[in-house]
Amino acid sequence: MCVQSGYFDTDFKNYFSFKPFLAYFTFPAHHLRLQIHPVLSIRIHSLLLLALTLSMVLSGCSGEKQPNRSAKVHIDQREGRYTLIRNGKPFHIKGAGGYSHFRELHEAGGNTLRTWDTTQLAQILDSAQKYELAVIVGLPLPNSGDISFYNDPQITQTRYRALQSLIKRFKNHPAVLMWCLGNELDFPYKWTYSDFYDSFNALTDMIHREDPDHPVTTTVLNFNPKYIFNIGLRCDVDLISFNIFSNLPLLRKDLDDLAWLWKGPYMLLEWGINGPWQGTQQTAWGAYIEDTSKKKAEIYQQSYRQFMPLNDPRFLGACVFFWGNKQETTHTWFSIFDEYGNVSETVGAMRGIWTGKPTPVIYPEIKYMLLNTQGARDNILLNPSANASAEVLLFKGHDRIRSVRWQIFQEDWYRENHLNSTRKLVPLATAESDGRNLRFSFAAPKQEGPYRIFATIYDNAGNFASCNTPFYVVSPP
Repeated sequence: MCVQSGYFDTDFKNYFSFKPFLAYFTFPAHHLRLQIHPVLSIRIHSLLLLALTLSMVLSGCSGEKQPNRSAKVHIDQREGRYTLIRNGKPFHIKGAGGYSHFRELHEAGGNTLRTWDTTQLAQILDSAQKYELAVIVGLPLPNSGDISFYNDPQITQTRYRALQSLIKRFKNHPAVLMWCLGNELDFPYKWTYSDFYDSFNALTDMIHREDPDHPVTTTVLNFNPKYIFNIGLRCDVDLISFNIFSNLPLLRKDLDDLAWLWKGPYMLLEWGINGPWQGTQQTAWGAYIEDTSKKKAEIYQQSYRQFMPLNDPRFLGACVFFWGNKQETTHTWFSIFDEYGNVSETVGAMRGIWTGKPTPVIYPEIKYMLLNTQGARDNILLNPSANASAEVLLFKGHDRIRSVRWQIFQEDWYRENHLNSTRKLVPLATAESDGRNLRFSFAAPKQEGPYRIFATIYDNAGNFASCNTPFYVVSPP
């Protein structure tokens, strides 16, 4: 029995070296039950998985899969080094996740755009081709835990036919680099998820059959050894991709620790600053504290140079997050551009990373914001309708500031299925001032609760800097 798994398709001696790994993979007590009598059942523990794995190794899988070097895009392996080949030439991914700002990505030295779905895909591919960009096309799938979806053959067949039609339509577009099936999917070991694996594998088989010219990948959140193992054991993707933020400093060690089991190629399809989640500093009432745009640009540079596995021969490249504007706790947290297309300092940071040359652009650089002479970490409390004063302090560039936009928002605590809302909020108040005035006086909201005050600073060249400070309105006792 030889499991076909793309770049895991091999005698597992090459990518999966099977040493005793029960110490590495832990399993809870509720495992599969083999019914052998109406009353009696045998509980099958992790030994079943080990026995299955060993039987696969001993059953004659042999010979490493050779890449299809006639394909427009393929992964070549020579002496343990993986190289993505596009149109006959090595192609190292210098990418960004988003749906827009193609010209800016090209001018910054990027070469790849990663999407999460197929909305306006024709327009995206055409724009990417115009600016000499390749596209990793995201094909959305429900997560494996959506049992009602995967257990319904009619629903899964509808999805299958829709994706098949899309693959046939776009497979010959010159901007397509590869297909990414699903985003941050879970790949559990339990056999109760067999319908998910059947559907996932049917889709990867279909893509490989309809479009042998482009690889197929999928993404998992962080570096998850169990998921990597199950992808290699039960799926047929050409490489694994990771979305990694706060765990990026651990990636090299994680890769080394699992090298005895998995040695395949990989990419990072999301990386960037730490988000509004566990590990990020919060106020006393739970509002996450966001860095200034200046600090974010520094973090992008430092994280890439210090933690990106650039010298790993298995590493095919990475896509920074997020090349555009999006709401996630705030409208500025991950947004490398503002809603009007103005450019933040992170674009300059990525230009330095991708080209090796410092950006010639001088961006507005915020030191910090004060609210009533206090910072975000001071747990600022205001009384309803109380007079308050905010101030922004800059490093340099004050003489080039065109305007400052001040906005007050309610704190965005809405979650749906444990995910941050992507619905942009309406500001409670907005005010504009010219570049000579970096102070703003306002009356606190009347209603008790958590809020944020934002300052967005614009220069005369279409660049911006941003910062915000959370505060809480509470009535006196």
